[in-house]
Amino acid sequence: MSETIAVIGTGYVGLTTGACFAELGHTVVCADIDEDKIRRLNAGEIPIVEHGLERLVHENVRAGRLSFVVGAAAAAAECEFAYLCVPTPQGLDGSADLSYIEAAAAQIGPVLASEAVVINKSTVPVGSTRVVERALGRSDVFVVSNPEFLREGSAVNDFMKPDRVVIGSDSQAAAIRVASLYMGIPAPIMVTDPASAETIKYAANAFLATKLSFVNAVAAICEAVGADVADVMLGIGYDKRIGQDFLNPGPGWGGSCFPKDTRALAHIAEQAGYDFHLLRGVLAVNDEQFERVADKIERLIGSSVEGKRVAVWGLTFKARTDDLRDSPSLEVIARLRERGAEIVGYDPAVHDDLDGVKVVSDPYAACEGAEVLAVLTEWDEFRWLDFDKVHDALVAPRILDGRNLLDSAALKRRGFAYDGIGRS
Repeated sequence: MSETIAVIGTGYVGLTTGACFAELGHTVVCADIDEDKIRRLNAGEIPIVEHGLERLVHENVRAGRLSFVVGAAAAAAECEFAYLCVPTPQGLDGSADLSYIEAAAAQIGPVLASEAVVINKSTVPVGSTRVVERALGRSDVFVVSNPEFLREGSAVNDFMKPDRVVIGSDSQAAAIRVASLYMGIPAPIMVTDPASAETIKYAANAFLATKLSFVNAVAAICEAVGADVADVMLGIGYDKRIGQDFLNPGPGWGGSCFPKDTRALAHIAEQAGYDFHLLRGVLAVNDEQFERVADKIERLIGSSVEGKRVAVWGLTFKARTDDLRDSPSLEVIARLRERGAEIVGYDPAVHDDLDGVKVVSDPYAACEGAEVLAVLTEWDEFRWLDFDKVHDALVAPRILDGRNLLDSAALKRRGFAYDGIGRS
């Protein structure tokens, strides 16, 4: 059954949510306060790099199921469901700024039809449904939590084939109505109370962050005892209680969700009177990992990086996205710059210079005159580049493989000094 849905916010979550609901057959109007972004979207320009999203947007615009307008009220005036997908920026203490959500709710409150359902899709603190209810100022509409579990680079697939759909509501009727929007999605639907739904999102990301910090700590042990972290993780990953996912070591974890949600859960626990020291340890291990990678680069050079040029392949927080938020690569770069290094970077999705980073359009140009090459994002194309050209471009053939992406044996045969994460 087709419904009319307003999506407030056309960022990463909002645009994916709107396009996917349109693909399911619903009529979707996406709104944003950024007039230039709406103009570009109406012109067919997609402002983010996300696999499959451009095709989905174009096809559903042509089919008349997806459109874009300026202003939340314009989208919500005739909708049955309104999804709030606006930013919730985080303070230094881990608390979330709900001013964007409150502003959006206040704008749509006067125009919503009676019995409409307003859904929090943004990652919000526990208790935010009550905040939205107050901002709406309406007793005849419902507020439901429906957290997103979208991974950048595979968001469309994650929406269309999710592990689960979580709906938090005090009204069973409203929860059933939201669940009906997902007809055709092959996934279990879990209905719970709003506080539990909001906590599920934070707890899931914090648990995955814990796995990643654990893997990076084990990688440090592997280096110390002469073990190979790839074999160790393969061995424990066969345990069904653990699984293979999120067992890859790297330069640290980052992105728009993990750091924010992990810090937020620690803050929520603190506000509730619980010292979540395990989670504080997870965050501390991640910060240490950025330093460890910077230390590895210095050890490869054999001296301080002060005054030295370092080539970096990969600037985004993960491959197949242009998102730089809380990128581990940029965290490592920041530490190298603090030590006096000059950074030249290459990334398939980044084309403009960043703060303190000269960005070039060719991976080999990044290596010209550099003392070492650091691979910090797992773009698959890096595997297939001409490493003889890399060898000749570098001052000395040295590679820090921060993602264990490359063939270490082949590189060593070419004369490279090679170091990875957790490799003996």
